[in-house]
Formats: sequence, structure tokens, C-alpha cells
Amino acid sequence: MHNERRIVLSLSLFIIALFVAASIKDRSFLSLKNLLDIAVNSSYVAIAALGMFVVILSGQIDVSVGAILAVTSTVAGALSKQGLPVFVPILAALATGSALGMLNGSIVVGLGIHSIVATLGTLSIYRGLLIYFTHGGWIIGIPDSLQFLGRGSIGGFPIAVVFTLVIFLLIAWVLRYTRLGRDIYALGSNSESARLAGIRVRRVQLIPFLLNGALVGLAGVIFAGRFGTVQPNTGQGFELIVIAAVVVGGANIFGGSGASAGTVLGALLVSVMGTLLIFFSVNAFWEEAVQGGIILFSVAYYTIRQNRTVVRGITTSATSDSSRRE
Repeated sequence: MHNERRIVLSLSLFIIALFVAASIKDRSFLSLKNLLDIAVNSSYVAIAALGMFVVILSGQIDVSVGAILAVTSTVAGALSKQGLPVFVPILAALATGSALGMLNGSIVVGLGIHSIVATLGTLSIYRGLLIYFTHGGWIIGIPDSLQFLGRGSIGGFPIAVVFTLVIFLLIAWVLRYTRLGRDIYALGSNSESARLAGIRVRRVQLIPFLLNGALVGLAGVIFAGRFGTVQPNTGQGFELIVIAAVVVGGANIFGGSGASAGTVLGALLVSVMGTLLIFFSVNAFWEEAVQGGIILFSVAYYTIRQNRTVVRGITTSATSDSSRRE
């Protein structure tokens, strides 16, 4: 926990330093309007990243989130154009995301297929089916009732940011204060030890995928409302953004450790990265390369740290055995 707080503090200071540096080049960067725009643009990424965070925390990963975002935003946009009450497309997107997430989890848990392989396959299936049913057409003319969720505000505070804060608080509470949260941490740390401790491993493995799908569904609603248009190729590369947000936020890519606050800060950083690159006169085409570098660095860091922990444990055990023999 101490290490997670240190990472969150360090990331917060880093983001503040970047924002101050950008404001030196352009004072309008720190204007209230611009900061609110940044927060809104980061909101759907943060919500999806919180879902991915729980999956990674459990020791798994889901690379189909870009396709799920495309499907759920299409469902929300298409239903909203039918003149239905706004809660109908919202619930439909949540249900669709949950179903796709549960399917991913069922393949991983039921068939024992590695999560990367399983979700890489479902990514292509979901996107292929979407193109088939929409015939490659765009969803345009999304009504104001849905756009309000992505663009509107209450008392000057954006609705999308409210959704993000509520989801963050719920995830943080569940992970810290409930048995489910403790089981997810235990599962990600060592699945065999979790099983021996009496944790129902298969059920706990399914829940993060289900939750992830639901949160990506909510992100799809906000995305459709924010941009007012949904394309068939929506969400391409979104999985890279979301995974980068989680790992830059300090979560162990192998599972078992991390903080939801770090994930939200990571989402803020990767969402604003393109803007910051432009402010610092760097070609925005480097954005994906930077995101990939973040993931590679994080994996290397945690691999080295885990290896050092194992070596330290072996050394300590050998020393203790030697002392007892003496």
C-alpha cells in the first residue's frame, strides 16, 4: 500500500509539472475551460481503464475492449435514434458490454485459454459482426438526450466527469473494503494460494471480465454522446490506450497490486498525451509509440522487480536454514 501511494503521488506531481510546463508555452492551457475539456475527454478512457485495472489486478488481461467500445457505442447511438427514453440505450449498452465481457471470461475460465489469446480472438469476432450488421455504416445524428451525457454539465460540472468520479469511488471501495476486492488481489498475487485459501477461483476470475465489459459499455455511451457520431472502426487501438493507462498508473501488469487512483491519473496522462506532444513541438504521431514504450517499460520494471523479490526470498530462506543447522 505504501508503494502504491508513492506511485500515485509521483504520478500526480509529474502530471502537474507537465501541465505547468505547457502553460508556460501557452497560458490558456490552465484555463478552467481547457482543464474541463481535458477532464471530459479523459472520462471515457478512465472508466474503461478502471474496468481493465480490475482485470489486470486479477492476473488477466482483455485486449478486446476497443471492439466492445465500438459495439456498445453503436448500440447506444442506434437505439437513441429510435426516440426511446435515454435510459434505454444506456441500459442496452451496459447489458451488451456485460454480455461480451462475460463471454470473454467464460472462454478464459471455462476453456482454460490464455486471456490474451482468447480476447484477441473475440476482438476480431466482435468487430467483424459489428461491420456485418451495420454494413460498415456510420451512426450519425445522435439526439441531444444522449449527447447530453457526453457534453452536458450540471452546475458547470460535466456529467461525464461525474460518472467517472462515481465509478472510481465504487471501484476503490469494493477493492479495499469488500471480500470480493480482497479475493481479486489474492487471485492476482498467486492463484494457487488463493485456491488453497478457500477462494472460489473460477467465480472470482469471471467477475472482473463482467465488470470490465459493463464499464466499457458505459464508456461507449459517453463516447457516443461526446462525439455524436460512431464509426465502424471506433475503438481501434483503444486497448493500447487503456492498458497504458493502467500500467502507467502503477498497477503490476502481472496482477496482484495497484491502485484505482493511479489508474485514473494514468488515463488522464495518456488521454492528454497527444495535446502535450503538440505543446512541446513533438509530432503527435509519436503518441502511440510513447504508449507502447510505457507498456514495455512497465512490464520490464515489474519483471525485474519480481525476479529480485524471488532471489531475495531464496537468499533469506537459505540463510535461515543455515542458521538453524548451526
